[in-house]
Amino acid sequence: MACGMKLLLVATALSLVLNTQHFVQGRPQVREPQVPCFFIFGDSVSDNGNNNLLPTFAKVNYSPYGVDFPQGPTGRFCNGRNIVDVLAELLGFENYIPPFAYANGSEIVKGVNYASGAAGIRKESGRQLGARISMGEQLKNHRTSVLRIIDILGERSLAKKHLNKCLYSVGMGSNDYINNYFLPQYYQTSKKYTLEEYAEVLIKQYTQQILRLRKYGARKVSLVGLGLIGCTPDAIKTYGTNGSSCVEKLNNASQQFNQKLVALVDELNTNFTDSKFIYVNSYEMGSGDPTLVGFKVLDAGCCEVDQYGQCAPNKTPCQNRTDYVFWDGFHPSEASNLISASRTYSAYNASDTYPMDISHLVQLQLEPQVTAI
Repeated sequence: MACGMKLLLVATALSLVLNTQHFVQGRPQVREPQVPCFFIFGDSVSDNGNNNLLPTFAKVNYSPYGVDFPQGPTGRFCNGRNIVDVLAELLGFENYIPPFAYANGSEIVKGVNYASGAAGIRKESGRQLGARISMGEQLKNHRTSVLRIIDILGERSLAKKHLNKCLYSVGMGSNDYINNYFLPQYYQTSKKYTLEEYAEVLIKQYTQQILRLRKYGARKVSLVGLGLIGCTPDAIKTYGTNGSSCVEKLNNASQQFNQKLVALVDELNTNFTDSKFIYVNSYEMGSGDPTLVGFKVLDAGCCEVDQYGQCAPNKTPCQNRTDYVFWDGFHPSEASNLISASRTYSAYNASDTYPMDISHLVQLQLEPQVTAI
């Protein structure tokens, strides 16, 4: 990315933060959502409670998670809102998108969150942590939702028309590296494949999964690239940086995957002219200088972590949470999520598929919504 574009992104985010800090007159006016429904597939960055009932170490329905969320710990891997929570607000939804594990009734017509901590494109990714809902299983859950939506709307044709208008956010792949390829004590993938070969294997499987999602009615799909997985506090602590600011081999893995994902997005748009796929460049979005938007701690989380890189239960976290890029060993703080979500929303806005009103963007509230969980 050119230096000027980086500075523009930083300036936009800084403007957003400054404006949100001065918006204290209450919540933005309730309006119709800019898309009728929002479906979310992903991992712990987006999980808002799906792992709560699973036998897994990858669940966070305990304090200090949710310290800045109205209902406290809900299963979000954050001190407050995650990225898709903020996106739901920016899109105009009155309530957050409910997790599949708790969604019921007609609320699913407006969307469902299927994301699961430790989940990956590959079914085995994250298995050392316990149960998780892989991308394949998330698609099975979505099929269940589609059948329920057909029942609710009464006709298959009406359901298809509705689902064609929805926004689908899909962010997968991080755990196929940090909880698979780079854990040779548990997985054979690094022995079987070079990084280049592994990225190709992942994208081939991912392609089939995205095509399956399209079969279920998705026509507006946001594919989120991998971020700087080598810059997390856990990565830095585990691997060291050899004088760099981040772990280069992990970030290189992200870049190789992203290059193939960009090619996939181009291919899908070429092959399916009735659909729109967009690539969200999380890697470049996160590559600016965080200190320019007020962050002071870049390489450590706000809470004391356990052996899994998650917050140790019931420990008091830092008080200056808006100074931290990361909340725990892996996951961004709510302050980071506000910026990432605003940049993602801008990416939607730049697409001719998502022409959205951004006049309310500066009104991104300090007071979070009350979720349905």
